[in-house]
Amino acid sequence: MTKDQWGALQDQISKAVGHNNYKTWIEPLRFVGTSADGIVSLQAPTNFFSNYVSQNYGDLLLQHVSRASHDVRKLDIKVASALAETEVAAPQPKPARAAPPSGRDNLPGAPLDGRFTFDTFVVGKPNELAHAAAKRVAEGGPVSFNPLFLYGGVGLGKTHLMHAIAWELTQRNPHLAVLYLSAEQFMYRFVQALRERKMMDFKEMFRSVDVLMVDDVQFIAGKDSTQEEFFHTFNALVDQNKQIIISADRAPDEIKDLENRIRSRLQSGLVVDLHPTDYELRLGILQTKVEGYRAMHPDLHIDDGVLEFLAHRISTNVRVLEGALTRLFAFASLVGKPINMDLVQDSLADVLRASERKVSIDEIQRKVAEHYNIRLSDMIGPKRVRNFARPRQVAMYLCKQLTSRSLPEIGRRFGGRDHTTVMHGVRRIEELRQQDGQIDEDVEMLRRALEA
Repeated sequence: MTKDQWGALQDQISKAVGHNNYKTWIEPLRFVGTSADGIVSLQAPTNFFSNYVSQNYGDLLLQHVSRASHDVRKLDIKVASALAETEVAAPQPKPARAAPPSGRDNLPGAPLDGRFTFDTFVVGKPNELAHAAAKRVAEGGPVSFNPLFLYGGVGLGKTHLMHAIAWELTQRNPHLAVLYLSAEQFMYRFVQALRERKMMDFKEMFRSVDVLMVDDVQFIAGKDSTQEEFFHTFNALVDQNKQIIISADRAPDEIKDLENRIRSRLQSGLVVDLHPTDYELRLGILQTKVEGYRAMHPDLHIDDGVLEFLAHRISTNVRVLEGALTRLFAFASLVGKPINMDLVQDSLADVLRASERKVSIDEIQRKVAEHYNIRLSDMIGPKRVRNFARPRQVAMYLCKQLTSRSLPEIGRRFGGRDHTTVMHGVRRIEELRQQDGQIDEDVEMLRRALEA
């Protein structure tokens, strides 16, 4: 088997495993060479990667490779450091060093998505603190806060950061035992161990890891036995100074039916909120995705205003936003049309209907007046004193962001004001959100309340 033969097999392998699986798990493999006794060596980026590919795609890869080269009898997938050790001869063999027990080897966790790395995570004001904390933990070294607790709504980047941490940790130290899994998987493994009377094995497996990462921990709430074991596992790892990273869809004190002692433990480290995305971050995410697509399709052209329109209209979920753009690319490619606003309306009609903002101007005005403790009549009235003017501008800004009403119509609902006044108010709040943390916090809290 030669490097050229390996390259010629890639299309066949991609069709066999599917494009996404190929891009994630097969394409990163590097062909190293073939030994005289018919062993093909491939290089993987991490131990976890090597183990996962061997277990899930090893037989299929060997089947394709042996068809192309009949002298091949085995595949050997290793990380770079392990390959170097086997390729460099030493005068005297050194005693083998025992590898640390790996949670991945004994108790496979959830597979990591190759797309979810720090390089592909778009940072903006709503997620910059969570990103910085995740990067700090991913650097390894002394545990500075334990646990790291990331929380936020659907599609805001929690899972992306969890995967990115795991990739970074294993790339920096391939021998590190990093176990990533969902809370449901933890519960399933626990119940399975109880049923098969293998609780000691379960305890040993989970407590031998260097880093434990549990996604969507809210799912263990109300499961008394699972919470009990999770609590003891948590304590055992903390006592050993092992890093724990947790994610959930809400803060620890907002998770119903979670035991107080677990809630207290989760709050003892660093708790970080991923805020809902703002317009700038959503636009940045779209631009990054377009750049990646354009690298494969240099002739791609998108009319001005398309990305801005999508960033404004699809505001609650990044996954839906990215999925809409992917559909737009596919539709344009299939029908051979340029990516313009007409194509957006044709290909994304259902997504745009689903994301149509349902919040009314009246509701926004009432909520803002209540928040700032002023009368509704004063906020929409003619008075220009600061106590009324700033809430009025916040309400105008939210009307522009959360409704599909035009500026002139918004102006009419604010005491018959001109659309230029509304425009000035919106721009002023945009500026203040960058300068004044309190204004930014007020706007985010009001938006969350209105969109809930």
